[in-house]
Amino acid sequence: MSKNILVLPGDGIGQEVTASMLEVLDFLIKKYNLDFNVTTMSVGGTAYNEFGSPLPINVLEKAKESDAVLFGAVGGTEWDDLDWDVRPENALLSLRKELNLFANLRPAFLYNELSEASPLKGEIINNLDILIVRELTGGIYFGEPREIVENKIPKYAFNTMIYNEDEIRRIAKVAFESAQKRNGRLCSVDKANVLEVSKLWRSVVTEMSHDYPDVELSHQLADNAAMQLVLDPNQFDVIVASNLFGDILSDIAATLTGSIGMLPSASLDKSFKGMYEPCHGSAPDIAGKNLANPIAMISSLSMALKFSLGEESVSDKIDNAVRNFIKAGFRTKDISTDQNFLNTSEVASKLISIIEDE
Repeated sequence: MSKNILVLPGDGIGQEVTASMLEVLDFLIKKYNLDFNVTTMSVGGTAYNEFGSPLPINVLEKAKESDAVLFGAVGGTEWDDLDWDVRPENALLSLRKELNLFANLRPAFLYNELSEASPLKGEIINNLDILIVRELTGGIYFGEPREIVENKIPKYAFNTMIYNEDEIRRIAKVAFESAQKRNGRLCSVDKANVLEVSKLWRSVVTEMSHDYPDVELSHQLADNAAMQLVLDPNQFDVIVASNLFGDILSDIAATLTGSIGMLPSASLDKSFKGMYEPCHGSAPDIAGKNLANPIAMISSLSMALKFSLGEESVSDKIDNAVRNFIKAGFRTKDISTDQNFLNTSEVASKLISIIEDE
């Protein structure tokens, strides 16, 4: 049965890394006779400039019809002064909400050959392999009411952090099942010492643990978890957290690997349709310079093949190629220790050659 893929390059380096990913995807479709329908459309600031909206209705409708959305990056200084409803970043949050992408999977792993790029010592960071499961459509980013009150003295602002039991259960289920497929350890992160919403979170996750006797459950407060990720990251296997805490912890974990340009992510709905994107942003400072690392985008394609497109063996081909790419000494600027590095446009052809030679 044919699968539908929507590609949304977005802004900044999103355009460049997506071009590299498409080069790999086109090769894989031909080599393995994959029955994919691939459509490319505009999103973010690029879409705003063309159509007056960061997420045109036809793009949203196409996303809803797709089995996988491959998303580059959005944002840039030229759109910083726009109202929030037309800011490029609003397209990303709207897609997550409209597609019911409640589960964000962000792996943080280190190729030991790149340990020198990490800010941590090798003996601390070597063999890093963590999965952070972040709740993506609830919590303080989406809670209502929210407001900046300008007509009072002093001015004030407020947001609402809210989760119901069902939202906690569905993300915890993803986390427990992920731990079952890995090393059987799950750490739930909250602030149950001060937040009522976290007290409910901890209670629900603890209750669910009885259904997963093969998973060792622990709890950490968010501030301590952030510290532990730096002091002893290999104590973790799978981490589950709310939207806010998961956002912070996944960025810390990504930084440990030496380059956020290496790390993919998946955002899934209950039927495992999803949106896949690199963990990095649009990086306007290097946009257009052919310096961006496209590995995270290409690895996001690998996650799409595995979770949404039913092609796990082809996904493995990409993962093995990336591993061999690193072992062979190929580097992009962000992970190079000297001036000998590949430009963005050179990476895909190297990976394709590695797959061809297998």
